[in-house]
Amino acid sequence: LHPSTSTIFFPLSNTLPIHTPNIMMKLALFAALAGSAAAFAPSPVAQTNTALSGAFDAELGAQAPLGFFDPLGMLNDADQERFDRLRLVELKHGRVSMLAVVGYLTTASGYRFPNFPADVPAGFGAWKALGSSDDGKAILAQMMAFFAVAEIVNRDADWLDNEAEFVGDFRNGKLDFGWDKFDDATKLKKRAIELNNGRAAQMGILGLMVHEKLGVSILPGNVLPGH
Repeated sequence: LHPSTSTIFFPLSNTLPIHTPNIMMKLALFAALAGSAAAFAPSPVAQTNTALSGAFDAELGAQAPLGFFDPLGMLNDADQERFDRLRLVELKHGRVSMLAVVGYLTTASGYRFPNFPADVPAGFGAWKALGSSDDGKAILAQMMAFFAVAEIVNRDADWLDNEAEFVGDFRNGKLDFGWDKFDDATKLKKRAIELNNGRAAQMGILGLMVHEKLGVSILPGNVLPGH
């Protein structure tokens, strides 16, 4: 290990140097992929536990090419309540990640809301820049208020006389946008699309953040937010 380059060299003369940032990036992405994929394909563990005996094989999300995938065993001996809890968490993270990817790419392209401080960069650098001015702090306060309201309203309202149609259904008998006009097959298809897009977005925003911190652009034109 050379102290000034953070590069590992092996003693073999025909071996190329291995750069630790690239290794760390790949390991981080692999770990996140394994974690977010939990609960969606077959595991080689013995068929004695409840999850692998087929209890969740027909659940939404257990689809080709992986089928039911639970490499971390998070559903070993799990009941339907635990599965529904993990599905709710996955849906919520997927929805937030879809918004995050859209927001990240929009600001990286240079677009800003009217009257938004012009010197605020995209990416992680936006937090420090916003916190350094009164206008920026006001924007942060508005963001926190929005997050709080979104967290409150995006949940199943137990105090209402309403039963959710499925896990993640937060309409609470108020919002519909034509959902009840779809047949069952269309509803299932749209829910599967949302689930898959959410999974992809979780990987997408993670990749964008990791590459930004490494200083490596994966965007068109070598755009690198915050640099």
